[in-house]
Amino acid sequence: MASKPAGRRSKITSAPPLTLLRQFDTLRLIPSRFADQEDSVLSALADDKDTLRDLFDLDNATNQRLIGEQGGLPGIGVDELIFGVPNFRIVNAAFTYARPEGSRFNDGERGAWYCSFDEATVLAEIIFHKTVEYAEIDRFHDSVSYQALLADFTSVFHDLRGASAYAPCLDPHSYVASQALAAQLLEAGSTGIIFPSVRRPGGINLACFRPALVGHVRRAQTYRLHWEGSPEPRIEWA
Repeated sequence: MASKPAGRRSKITSAPPLTLLRQFDTLRLIPSRFADQEDSVLSALADDKDTLRDLFDLDNATNQRLIGEQGGLPGIGVDELIFGVPNFRIVNAAFTYARPEGSRFNDGERGAWYCSFDEATVLAEIIFHKTVEYAEIDRFHDSVSYQALLADFTSVFHDLRGASAYAPCLDPHSYVASQALAAQLLEAGSTGIIFPSVRRPGGINLACFRPALVGHVRRAQTYRLHWEGSPEPRIEWA
């Protein structure tokens, strides 16, 4: 659900405390194939320009980021997305491509920019979710490359660190409470939520709700994760 304009935002009776966050070099991992946007993979499928144009038209009709950038998504308005800065497509994609079931602090209609404050935590997060996928098919044999993206944040966010009343939002097995809280906060104008990592004790994550606050996005380390028969992958730093 798209957030309401500032003048119509709902008031909430109870919310986590607010924290002024100034955090540089936060880390987000995405599959490397999504980080390389300069040359379309469709180019290799076309023998001539007319065929390539038809392929682009077909792809564009179902491309959630492009649809969102044209104002065609119910969960986020084109006025919230960003343009003309380095890696803006990657930022916009985080908000326009939501998993159908959502994630911890977003539903299936609107994504968020999830990132961690340190390398060990971001790896623990991505390894957990990828390993769950392999466990469902009982096959731990794969190799995946991930591109690390750094981003800087200076803004006020709701903070779940030490907020015991919101412990259900950190349930390792359920997103019911956390998505309900996120929907309430988003409607009230929240910028996002700082929260302890459920996958690595001591780790800290951020779910940013607003594309404009994801600052100075740039590429960093590349990782190669190898599952070789075990749920615990071998990690290579490229």
